[in-house]
Order: sequence, then structure tokens, then C-alpha cells
Amino acid sequence: MSLSSLLLLSLLPFLLPFHAKSGPSPLNDDVLGLIVFKADVSDPFSHLSSWNEDSDHPCNWLGVGCDPKSNRVTHLTLSNLSLSGKLSRGLLLLQFLKTLDLSRNNLTGSVPPDLLRLKNLENLDLSENGLSGSLPSSFFEQCRLVRSVSLASNGLTGPVPDNVGNCLSLASLNLSHNQFSEALPSSIWNLVGLRSLDLSFNALFGNIPAGMNRSANLRMLNLRNNQLTGQLPGEIGALVLLKSLDLSNNLLNETLPDSIGTLAACQYLGLSSNLFSGIVPIWIGGMRSLESLDLSWNKLSGEIPSSINNLHYLREVRLSGNSFTGGVPTWVFESGVELVSISDNMLSGAIQVAGKSSSAVQYLDLSGNSLSGWVPPDISYLKNLQFLNFSRNSLTGDIPATIGDLKLLEALDLSSNNLNHTIPSDICELASLKVLNLEKNSFYGEIPTQIGKCTSLTSLDLSENYFTGRIPLSISSLKNLQRLDLSQNKITGELPKQLSSLPQLTYFNVSHNKLTGQVPSGTFFDSLPQSSLADNEGLCGAVLNISCPAVMPKPIVLNPNSSSSNNPLTQPNVNPTKTLHHKKIILSISTLVAIGGAAIIAVGILTITVLNFRVRSNESQPATALDMSDSYLSQSPRSDANSGKLVRIGGGDLEFSAAGHALLNKDCELGRGGFGTVYKTVLRDGQPVAIKKLTVSSLVKSKDDFEREVRLFGKVKHRNLVGLKGYYWTSSLQLLIYDYIPGGNLYKHLHESSASDSLSWLERFDIILGVAKGLAHLHRHGVVHYNIKSTNVLLDGSGEPKLADYGLAKLLPMLDRYVLCSKIQSALGYMAPEFACKTVKITEKCDIFGFGILVLEILTGRRPVEYLEDDVVVLCDVVRVCLEEGRVEELIDQRLGGDFPLEEAVPIVKLGLVCTSQVPSNRPDMSEVVKILEVIRSPQGSPVEELLA
Repeated sequence: MSLSSLLLLSLLPFLLPFHAKSGPSPLNDDVLGLIVFKADVSDPFSHLSSWNEDSDHPCNWLGVGCDPKSNRVTHLTLSNLSLSGKLSRGLLLLQFLKTLDLSRNNLTGSVPPDLLRLKNLENLDLSENGLSGSLPSSFFEQCRLVRSVSLASNGLTGPVPDNVGNCLSLASLNLSHNQFSEALPSSIWNLVGLRSLDLSFNALFGNIPAGMNRSANLRMLNLRNNQLTGQLPGEIGALVLLKSLDLSNNLLNETLPDSIGTLAACQYLGLSSNLFSGIVPIWIGGMRSLESLDLSWNKLSGEIPSSINNLHYLREVRLSGNSFTGGVPTWVFESGVELVSISDNMLSGAIQVAGKSSSAVQYLDLSGNSLSGWVPPDISYLKNLQFLNFSRNSLTGDIPATIGDLKLLEALDLSSNNLNHTIPSDICELASLKVLNLEKNSFYGEIPTQIGKCTSLTSLDLSENYFTGRIPLSISSLKNLQRLDLSQNKITGELPKQLSSLPQLTYFNVSHNKLTGQVPSGTFFDSLPQSSLADNEGLCGAVLNISCPAVMPKPIVLNPNSSSSNNPLTQPNVNPTKTLHHKKIILSISTLVAIGGAAIIAVGILTITVLNFRVRSNESQPATALDMSDSYLSQSPRSDANSGKLVRIGGGDLEFSAAGHALLNKDCELGRGGFGTVYKTVLRDGQPVAIKKLTVSSLVKSKDDFEREVRLFGKVKHRNLVGLKGYYWTSSLQLLIYDYIPGGNLYKHLHESSASDSLSWLERFDIILGVAKGLAHLHRHGVVHYNIKSTNVLLDGSGEPKLADYGLAKLLPMLDRYVLCSKIQSALGYMAPEFACKTVKITEKCDIFGFGILVLEILTGRRPVEYLEDDVVVLCDVVRVCLEEGRVEELIDQRLGGDFPLEEAVPIVKLGLVCTSQVPSNRPDMSEVVKILEVIRSPQGSPVEELLA
């Protein structure tokens, strides 16, 4: 701030009284007032840079409007400029100001008591700021020309000043979404020129004061979401010009006054969530302009008046949560009403749709009544229907095939009825259907395979019925499915492995059925709660902690150290005929051994029966060991020292389609890292896998230690961790077999992609949250990753992040700092500072530091450390400086083009910096990090700033 600005600020308390008593000031009052205002606010984006204190003509300044004749400032419009600070008294120097609009900023503090004393002020808008405190009792004392005042969406408290009735010119008053309390002042009805009054979402209580008939010019009255009590005054009928009346969510009671029927101009009548009782009078049909009627959640009773059919402009009717009786009104299917909600009442009888109905209804909710009979086949005449809810009634019979004619239907809920029979295949013609809920009925038969045609489905609930047969494989084609509940049926067979490929699925429940076989692994299956699979006696797998019956594997002849020269068919001086003859001999011996083994088994069974042996072994089978030998197809297993064992975590076969010597071919190489080289190969069943060949052979632990650690990693399963399928060990060669992740690593997406292919904000947020969840899961199981970096984050086909290389440092004989650092030297920039101190124990806090750096890398699209010609730029330091200077928007990856929510970006940046604290104990746990990220995405409860404090 310049010296002259400081001088003006210091003189302001003296200039204001002088200005009030004397004639025109030699100083330009408008310039002075604006410069003082600018000095009192923070302008992070320099919107007010054109405001120059040396200028005598502010009319060209941003947001400033002047009278063309006098050149005096008459309009100041600075809406949505991210200004912060307090309302400056400099505004009081703008004596010719007519309009002041500072809405949608971050202004704080109290409202100046004499702001409305600006003698020419007509319009004041301070809405959507952070103003607090109560309005001064003198605020409305002098407001002779003011026509519009909006202080909505702030934090103002206390009563509405009683002298509000002095503003006789006021046409619009909006004090909504604050914390005003106490009773509504009766003086408010003195505003005879008032056309719009909005006091909604406050804490006003007491009765609505008498005298509202004096405000006969009102067009809009909104008092919803307060604590008003008592009866609605009959004077409401005097407001004949009223177009919108909303008194919802209060405590108003007794009956509806008949005078409401005189509001012929009213288009919206909202009286929901009160305590109104009695019947809906027939006069409701006289409100000919009504477009939306909401009487839901009261204590109204009796039949729904048929006079509603006279309301030709009516489009929405909400009558839910009352005690209405009788049948479904015929006007529901004959009028132009588009939304009908009469749920949770006491309607009875059958649903009768008039034949060839021309109904415009799009949303129909009749749930929670006592309706009986069948779902009417004529429902197909409601061609515009998008939402249909007949749940929680007493409907019987089947679903009519004509339901398939509702081509626009997006949600169908027939749950909690007495419907039976099979699901008609016609229901699968509903290509727009997103939600199908048939739970708690008596449907039987198989789930139709045509369900796969409902490609828009996001939720499918068929629970608590009598479905039999297998789960149709076609369900796995529902790529938008988020919720699948097939629990409490009689479904048999195995869970289709293809279900694990559903990218959006977040809820899955097949409990209380008759399913068998192994629960598929991968994606959401690895994190399923056991309750989702409970009471299926034939299911087994890791998620249930139940070992599946071992299947004796075929010998795999695979030795990664072998070469094609070991194949007898390719060696010189070897007679192929001899080899074939040798094979025949081996086959004959094998046959004899098999017969002998069968005989021994039979004798064993007989012996056990005779001795009534009661002890049954319940120990789970060990991981299946598969001999490694010369080549995949050539020889029987060998027992020499160089022959290792290929072990699959959890049992079963690991059969490769390629010969052993071809598995580690350079052509199959995916990449190299500090711990080894990764190759891609394919299992015999066509499933691709990744093989990591460790390059620390001289440092790897003993076989027992190696196997113990690897088995530990294999048990730590999560949708955000790359799954470990198996391993191979000899003294000279160690392999780890992982799931193959096709989407490449995060580094390439951040630093080697074009602007058009760059990750969106939502994708970046999902990656950060996914990595956090995966890392938190590791830490809960006592596993430290040791090597967090963007190249160790892989993305699957749907963009889901998978952490790779977790815990590999545990395979070293000891965590020697030199060795460890040499192995992960590529992680420069991610390494916590305590790595440099030999006396400090390496813990999960090191991972959290690396995660913080990764977060900043994802947000900014910059590498953790960048080398310039004569300088080294450390990302963490750059981010910290920009945050302190309020330049967070400049940090975010420019390829996003500004398409990101700043309210999410700022706290995530702060979270990244907190995780990179130099003091390990100051870094949050990963479980806390996950919680903070979830609060940032869905802000409820504790403010993010408190969590980061």
C-alpha cells in the first residue's frame, strides 16, 4: 500500500464528519471512498488492479458505474471476485451510490450500522459472504429510497430489527439462510410496497404476526425451514397477487384456512412438513393458476378431492406422508400432471389405469399404501413414465409383460409386495432402466439372462425372493452397475469370475443362498465383508478365510534358468525314436503307480471305517507347489539343486502358455526398477500376468524367510493393491508373479501424456483416494511400502489405481540404509528426511511422506525434483510458497484448463504438505488421510480445516 493510501486511511475518521457538515470536499470523495475500500479488502486475483489512487476518474475502473452527467459513482458491482476482509467505512463516502453489489465474496465481520443511510442507495446485495453478528437495531432507521436488500446466505444472528417497517419503499427483502431468531416483527407488514419477502432457513419462532393483509402487494412469501407455530392466519387470503407461498418445514397446525382458496394467482403452494390436520377442502380446485402443490408430511385425512382435476396448469402434486384414504384418484392418469407422489398414506383398492390414457405423468410414487390387486397391464399407456414406485403395498400376481413398453422408464420399484411368478423377459427391453428393485416378494424361477440388455442399470435388487438356478453371466456386462443384491434366495452354482470386472460395483450381496465354489479374487471381491457372502456353505476362498479343496496340479516342467539346448529333441547325438520309446516306458510305470496308489487308498479307507477313526483333519491345504524344470512341455520334474518350485498363493495351478525359457524373454519386458525387471506373460487360461525377476540375488533372505514374507504380502489383498498370485525361489533366482495391470503407471499419465489425454480432476482425486486406501490397508496389516512413487502406482482399465512393489525391501536380509537407498535411489524426492539418519527407525511415516509428495505431483503435474541449467527445483518447497501467497490456482496442472473445484484443491494441497512434515510424528496416519479425503469430497460434519489443524 502506498504512502498516500495510508494517509487517507488515517484521515478517514476525520474526513467523514467533515464531509457530513460541510459542502463539497476538495478531495474527490468517490476516489477516496473506493481507494479506502480497496485498502480494507484482500484481492487475491488482482481484480481491482485498475483502481489507481492517482486517478480522478474512477468511472472506468472494474465494477464501477457512473452517472454520465455528473460523473459521480452510482453503481459498485463487485460480485464473485473472491474478495475478503471487512466492509469498509470508505463506502459511506459514495453519497451518490444507488446500487451496491458485493455478493458471492468472502467478506467477514459485521454489517456497518449506517450503510443504508447513503441517501441515494436503492439496491443493496451482500448475499453469500461470511458476515456475522446481529443487525444493528438502527440498521433500517433511514432507508427512504431503498427498494431491495439481500443479506442472504451469511451467518447473521439475533432478531430481525423491528424498525424494518420504516423502509416503505422496500420491494424485496431477502434475509434467508442465516441464523436470525426470535419472533417475526409485526412491523414487517407495514411494508405496503413489498413484493418479495424471503426469511427462509432461519430459526424464527412464535406465531406469524397479524396484519399481513397490509402487505397486499406481495407476490412471493417464503418462510420455510423455521420454527413458526400456531395457526396460519386467515388474512393470508388478502394477498390476492401472491404467486408463490412456501411455509414448509415449520410447526404450523390446525386446519387450512378457507381463505387460501381465494389465491387465484398462486402458482406454488408449499405447506409440507407441518402439523396441519383435517381434510383438504374442495376449494383447492379453485386455485386455477396452481402449478405445484405440496401438502406432504402433515396430518391431513379424508379422501383426496377430485376438484384437483380442475387445475389445468397443475404439474406437480406431493401429498405423501398423510392419512388420505380411498382409491387412487382418476386424475392421476387423466390430467396433465407430470409428478405425483402420494406415498405413505392409507389408499386402498386396485390401481386402475384408464384405457388408452393420455396421462403426462413422468414420476409416479404410490408406495407405502394398502393397494391390492395386480400391477395393471394398462400401465403401458403411461408412455412418459420415467419413475414408477408401487413398493410397500399388497399387490399380487406377476409383472405384466407390457411393462417393457415403457421405453423411458429409469426406475422401477415393486419391492415389499406379494408379487410372484417369474420375471418377464420383456423387462429387459428397458434400455433406459437404471434402478430395478424387486426385493421382498415371492418371485421364483431363474433370473433371465436377458437382464444383460438393461445396460443402463446402476442398481439391481432381487433379494428375499425364491429365485433358483445360476447367476446369469450376462450380469457381468452391466458396466454401470454399482449395487447388486441377490441375497436370501435359492441361487446355486458358482460366482461368475467375470463379476470382478464390473468397474463401478461398490455394493455386492449374495448371502443366504446355495452358492458353491471359490469366491473370485480381484477388484471389489478382495474387500468384501464376509456378511455379503454368509450362509453359502459351499463357498470358499481367501475373503472367507476358508480354504478351497485342493486340486492336485499337473507337474509344470518350467525352469527359468534352462535353455532350449536342454531339450533332448534339439540336442545333437540324441535319437528321437529312443526318446519316444523312453516316454512310453515312463507312461507305463506311471500307470502302474497310479493303480497301486488307488489300491492303497482303498485299503486305507477300509481301515479307517473298521477303526471308527473320528479325527478329521481341518487344516487348510498349503499353497500348491509346482515343480520347476527344464521346459514347459518336455520333461518330468527334476530334483536337482537348480530346480525351484513355482507356488501359487491360495492354491491351484499356475500354468503358463509359453515355455519356461521364453517367460523372461527381453521381448516380453515391461520395465526395470530398483528391485528387478518385470516381464509380461500369459497363463494357460489366457489370463495375463506380470513376473518380477528380482535382481538382489546376493542380498535376498533365505528360502524360509523369503517364503514367509511373500506369503504375508499375498494375504494383504485390497482393490488398490496389485495382487500377488505366486512366487518362485532358488538360491540364484527369485520371481514374483503379480496380476497384470494394463493401464500403465501413473508417471506416464502425468508426465508423458498430451494435454488432450491428461487426467481429469475427478480422475486425479480418485487416484489420490485409491492410493490412500491401499496404503492404509498395508499399514493396518503391518506392511511398510518403503518405495512410494508415481511409477509404482499402476492404473487398470477403468482408471482404478493399484499400488505395486509394496514391502519388497523386507526381502533384504536387513534394512541396511546403504543397500536400501541404492535400491530405491530412483525415488529421489519421495524419500523422507529420516532416511539419512541411521539412528531413526524406518516406519510407515516414511510412506506417508512419500504419499504427500505423490499427492502434490498428481495435483501439479510436476516431478518431485526438477533440474534446471543452474538450479534445482523441489516441488514441495514451491507448493508451500504458493499456498502461503494464496496462489493455489497457479499450482494446479495447467492441462486441466482451470476445470477443477478450488474448494477441493486447496485442502488437498494442504493435506499433501501436512504429510511431508519434516517431523515424522506430525504426519497423519493413512487412516486419517482417507477420512480427510472423504470429507473433502463429501463435506459433512467436521470442517476440513479442523481435520488439518
